[in-house]
Amino acid sequence: MFIMNCIVILCDTLRRDHCGPYHQGRPLSAVQSDDQPDWVVPTPNMDRLAERGTVFENAYNGSTPCAPARRDLYTGRYDFLERAWGPLEPTDEDLPRQVSGPPNESIAKLEREGYKVSELISDHYHLWEEGMGNYHTGYTGFEFIRGQESDAWKTDPIEFETPDGEDSKLERHFRNVALTREGEEDHFAAQVFQEAADWIDHNHEHEDFYLHIDCFDPHEPWDPPEELLKQFDPRGYDVEDWDSLPAYDEWANHYDEDDLRHIQARYAAMVVLVDRWLGQLLDSLDRNDLWEDTMVVFTTDHGTFNGDMGRTGKFHGGTDTHNHEACAHIPFVVAHPEYGQGERREQLVQLVDVYPTILNAVGRPVPENRHGMDLTSVLQDPKAELRDYAISGLWGASMTITDGEWVLHQAPVEGNEPLYWYGITGETDDALGPYDAEEGRRKANKPYPLGKETWLSDKREDPNELENLADERPDKLREMQRALRRTLEELDAPPEQVDRLGIADT
Repeated sequence: MFIMNCIVILCDTLRRDHCGPYHQGRPLSAVQSDDQPDWVVPTPNMDRLAERGTVFENAYNGSTPCAPARRDLYTGRYDFLERAWGPLEPTDEDLPRQVSGPPNESIAKLEREGYKVSELISDHYHLWEEGMGNYHTGYTGFEFIRGQESDAWKTDPIEFETPDGEDSKLERHFRNVALTREGEEDHFAAQVFQEAADWIDHNHEHEDFYLHIDCFDPHEPWDPPEELLKQFDPRGYDVEDWDSLPAYDEWANHYDEDDLRHIQARYAAMVVLVDRWLGQLLDSLDRNDLWEDTMVVFTTDHGTFNGDMGRTGKFHGGTDTHNHEACAHIPFVVAHPEYGQGERREQLVQLVDVYPTILNAVGRPVPENRHGMDLTSVLQDPKAELRDYAISGLWGASMTITDGEWVLHQAPVEGNEPLYWYGITGETDDALGPYDAEEGRRKANKPYPLGKETWLSDKREDPNELENLADERPDKLREMQRALRRTLEELDAPPEQVDRLGIADT
């Protein structure tokens, strides 16, 4: 087996249709949704990576939003079947520990025992904050780029502009920025990728290293350099008002069309910023001649509504919608030293697949009971079988299943019960009952709102999922519901999920 270095690049909230390997030079409005502007978003470095790699056309996120998606990747199991936002559980056999062994031990000793050096470089402050903050502990080393979003960093009593208002949590972001940002190189995406490039320069001689880059951009707040913003909105920041965090709601409740276009422009500029500094990382692979023994995975945790279906903001707890195309269908590119270079694949892949793919690539064993599948065979063979259905969702909300042609968003039954949170960790207020050590779970006392009705779409005719065919096609609805029930059974999901979704008798 060919053992190699591995790099995973996770850019938060990255829409597939804004990535060059997917839009292929077309304006946004012609890629997926005509709710998008007639802009072409240039991402030459994503294109550069795709030329060396395999572009997966049918990649879906799994658990959503940010923390659940990361637990999918870190454990190779679907988080949303058992719980929602939270840290790694004590029993999780997380990816960095599987690669690198027990933390805080001698690197030389661990390498002699067959473990690999790993590094996390991230500005994703949630990885360190209370309620989630243990995702960094399994790596050999880590670098935390401070100041992003509401990172509790700078406290200097200064005057500064905060577009979202002084009571917003993003006041923290703009205080940090006012005290530390002078040029584009001080933007967070720039710092993350430059730090990663520097790490490669100094560490590429480690045998079969694992580098994990978790870049918070293009997640909100959207405050790109004005030079990049003017590529999409010539006014730049010379507008009457703007907030850096769009409403997670129907946009017409908050904005007029001009406001929406400015929001879309700021997001597009953030993607261009990420791509520009991604180039620094790719340059480091070039100058250290690493492409022949390094696999690079490039993906995201989820997309975001950005005018699609009349909405802005991502799918998360409490939103009255489903994990539709704009959020669930994600970019996923794998550049392998030997296989699939410059090719495309149609197989259904998910974030849980990163776990076994990385462990196999660095020559470490894959623990049992993983939901993810090693993608090496698919990289080798365009016709290799993988999975028949991809599933996604958010704990306690609706659940999504697709075969790449049809998609079902199954809403819960009235009352949304029974529902249990599995694991020791969890919310501390009365949303969850006491921990039952024998069952390993907590009862949900406050299930999420039901959201919209069950939704069925034909993605071949309606890629943006605008039309609900659940009433018109009851035969297809039952077929997809049966597929969802079978899939949950095959994954050994908590059995009450089938009851909660009302599909036990399908």
